[in-house]
Amino acid sequence: MRARYITTTLPYVNADPHIGFALEIIKADVLTRWYALAGDEVFFNTGTDEHGQKLWQEAVKRDMEPQAYVDEYAAKFRLLKEKLDLYPDLHFIRTTDPHHIKAAQEFWKRCVAKGDIYKKNYQIKYCVGCELGKTDSELVDGRCPLHPKVELEIIDEENYFFRLSSYQQQLLDLYTAHPDFVVPAFRQSEIRSFVERGLQDFSVSRLKHKMPWGITVPDDDEHVMYVWFDALVNYVSTLGWPEDTISFEKFWGSFDKPNALQIAGKDNLRQQTVMWQAMLMSAGLPNSKQVVIQGFVTSAGQKMSKSLGNVISPFDLVETYGTDAVRYILLRHTSSFEDSDITLEAIRDHYTAHLTNGLGNLVARIMQLAETHLSEPVIPLNTIALECASMISAFQFNAALDSVWSGIQTLDERITREKPFVLVKERPEQGRALIAELAQKLGDIGIALAPFMPSTSELIQKAVRENKKPENLFPRL
Repeated sequence: MRARYITTTLPYVNADPHIGFALEIIKADVLTRWYALAGDEVFFNTGTDEHGQKLWQEAVKRDMEPQAYVDEYAAKFRLLKEKLDLYPDLHFIRTTDPHHIKAAQEFWKRCVAKGDIYKKNYQIKYCVGCELGKTDSELVDGRCPLHPKVELEIIDEENYFFRLSSYQQQLLDLYTAHPDFVVPAFRQSEIRSFVERGLQDFSVSRLKHKMPWGITVPDDDEHVMYVWFDALVNYVSTLGWPEDTISFEKFWGSFDKPNALQIAGKDNLRQQTVMWQAMLMSAGLPNSKQVVIQGFVTSAGQKMSKSLGNVISPFDLVETYGTDAVRYILLRHTSSFEDSDITLEAIRDHYTAHLTNGLGNLVARIMQLAETHLSEPVIPLNTIALECASMISAFQFNAALDSVWSGIQTLDERITREKPFVLVKERPEQGRALIAELAQKLGDIGIALAPFMPSTSELIQKAVRENKKPENLFPRL
C-alpha cells in the first residue's frame, strides 16, 4: 500500500458547475477509486476558488456581501459529490476557509524570506475573465481570445510581484528530469517552449481599496493577495500545511518521491506547471509529481459560456439520465486530452445505443438465463479490469471503456451466434456451461466498471453473486 494525492483545480465560483469541470472531477474520481481498489490510501481534493475581482464585482451588482455570494455558489459545487457519486472521502476546500487563509499568508512569508516577492509600479493589460495580465502577442483584435466579449482593463498601480523570472532554469531542469511531468507529451513540449522563451515576473497582489475581496498581505494591510497566489496554495493547505507535517509529507510526498497528481484544463496549463511549481520551489516545498491536462468540452463547435447560452448542466443530465450514465458518456465519448464536442442529441444517442440497448439489455438477457438455468452463482475471473490497467495509468479513460464495451459486444455476438436459450433446451449440460461462461464474463465486466460506474458495477456484481436478474439498469427514455 502506498499513499497517493489527487486533486482537481478549484473552479472559480462565478457560475454554476458545467460539464467541463464535471469531466475533470470524474476523471480524478476514477483514478482515486482505481488506486483505492488496489489497496492504496488516497487523498482526493477539490473545492472552490472564492476570492478575486470578478466575484467582488458580481456581489456588488447583486447587492450582496461577497461571503454570502460565494457561499451560494460553493454549495452548488459541493453538491457534485452527491450527484456524480464521487469518492466518499473526498476533501472539499474553500479558499475562504480560515485555515487556508493562514496557510496562504505563511506561504507568502516563505517566498518573501527567499527574496522572491517585491513591490513595483507597473502598467499591464488585464483580463478579468482569466484573472491574468496579457501581452500583446496573446491578444486577438485587442481582446483575450478566451473572453472576447470582456474589455481589457489597463492596470497602472503599485503591486507586489513574484520573481518568476529567476526560476526559468529550475523549471526546465524539472521538465528534463521528469519527461512525463506534464501529460500529454505535447503539453509538456508546449510549456517547455513557453519557459524557454523567457519568463516575466507576475503580480501577486492588488490594492485593497480597489479590490477588497481577498486575503490580506502579511505586514501590509493596503494589499490583498492576487487570486492565483491565494488559490494555488489550496493544494497544500488542504493537507493541514504548514502545521500538519505528517499528513503533508505522507500525501504530498518528498523531494525524491513526490506524490501529487493534478488534473487540470488546458486553460490552467501555465498556472499549474509554471507558476505553481516555481512558487513551491520558492517556499522550499517539493514539486508536484505530475500534471494531467485535458482539453475543453465544447457544444456544437463552440466553447460553452453563459453568454452563448450553450452551457450543459451536469445536474440536468443526472436528472434525465442518472449518475452512472453521465459518468459513462463523459468518460467514453470525450477525448482524453484534446477538445471534445458534445451535444444533448449525442448524449441521448449514446445513452440509448450503448446503455439501454447495450449494457442494460445484455445484463438482463444473461442474468435471466442464469437465474433460470444455473443452480449456483459463478465466480468472475477479473480479466477485463486487468486489461484496463495500462490505459487507466496512461489517463486514457475513453480507451479503457472502449475495451470494456468491446467485451460487451463480444458477449452480445456470442449470444446471437450460439443461442444459449436454444442450446440449454436441446443439450442442457452444454447450454448451462455456456450460460455460466457468459455470466462469468459479465461479472468481469462488472468488476472492470467499478472505478467508472460504481453503482452499475455493484448492481452487476450483486446480480452475478446472487444469480438473479436485476431491475432494468438503464430504462428507456
